[in-house]
Amino acid sequence: MADMPMDIITDLFLRLPASTLVRCRVLSKPCFSLIDSPDFISSHLHHTLETGDHLMILLRGPRLLVTVDLDSPDKVSDVEHPLKAGGLTEVFGSCNGLIGLSNSPTDMALFNPSTRQIHRLPAEPVDFPEGSRTRGYVFYGFGYDSVNEDYKVVRMIQCKGGAADELVFGFPYEVKVFSLKMNTWKRVKRVLPAIQLLFYFYYHLLYRRGYGVLACNSLHWVLPRRPGLIAFNTIIRFDLAVEEFEILTFPESLAHENIDIGVLEGCLCLMCNREFTSVDVWVMKEYKVEGSWSKVFSVPKPKSVESFDFMRPLIYSKDRRKVLIEVNNAKLLWFDLESKRLRTLRIKYCDSSYSAELLVSSLVLGCKGDPSEAKRRRERRALEDKMMQQRSKRWDDFLSKGFKLVL
Repeated sequence: MADMPMDIITDLFLRLPASTLVRCRVLSKPCFSLIDSPDFISSHLHHTLETGDHLMILLRGPRLLVTVDLDSPDKVSDVEHPLKAGGLTEVFGSCNGLIGLSNSPTDMALFNPSTRQIHRLPAEPVDFPEGSRTRGYVFYGFGYDSVNEDYKVVRMIQCKGGAADELVFGFPYEVKVFSLKMNTWKRVKRVLPAIQLLFYFYYHLLYRRGYGVLACNSLHWVLPRRPGLIAFNTIIRFDLAVEEFEILTFPESLAHENIDIGVLEGCLCLMCNREFTSVDVWVMKEYKVEGSWSKVFSVPKPKSVESFDFMRPLIYSKDRRKVLIEVNNAKLLWFDLESKRLRTLRIKYCDSSYSAELLVSSLVLGCKGDPSEAKRRRERRALEDKMMQQRSKRWDDFLSKGFKLVL
């Protein structure tokens, strides 16, 4: 490889998964410098997104966090990360090969499963509004701001005072945004009165609706209708570039239906559950243009499930004849668009319930990782070495004092 032109090496490396490239860094100093360079990291991500190569599915569930190769479902890998603790680590989004992790609103990180690199977010306290004493619901969003070339995390927290808050006074709220480029949090103070009212009196979001859906440089949430309180569904969007909320319009015919939100091929989509017998999928083909919403297909209830509570499309097959769908946070199935047949995607060692996210193989965050995390690892290793030396010394002292040869 030493005699191979660098442009050929670069072209070859662009086609490899990130996990392989991490190992290729040891081949030579030029390879090391190339793979670590920001230009190559960006080019590799662009190539992967354009070709659809090295796509993975991230499965998350109680005590389960694994990646599955989409082209080879038998390739299942456990995801070990430094944020892992005794409890349940929440995964709140996937973007360009990174996932958002949270043990609590003040213990969060961005993690790249392909390179095993992590960036811990600075601990940001919850600023309780006046009259509030406890934290209620917490909602997260994670995405890439292509305008400012920055990865951002949105944290929305509802705060509670007395037991009558929900029925009488509503929920005070706090919204903060983290910028990876600046490595800082800041509070979002400017919220339109209409959205402020929805935030204050609305909630609660359903489990899967608590995570923001990324499309067209914005994060989206559905505020579902609540009988006796809110008569219609609302979609709010948070523009990552200007860091402001807006209400997004959608077909009026879906305003009173049971809907959820997702993304398909970069386009925002809505899933309308027809009394749990089928789900219609609507796609917004031109962003923020209400007339561009159109129903693209309808999925019947699979025979293999008792109820059809939740369905979400993930990705088209490469020949575009099928769509991979997630059903009830428990199954992945291929839906044939022509025959309308469903076929289960069987994955080894994954019999329990799980939810799924698409994950690309990327070098985002680099191979060196977060300097503060590297420092923590060095300090942890130094402490472990010191403890080993102390144990070894105590053992030596015990042997020298405890055993004396009597002649």
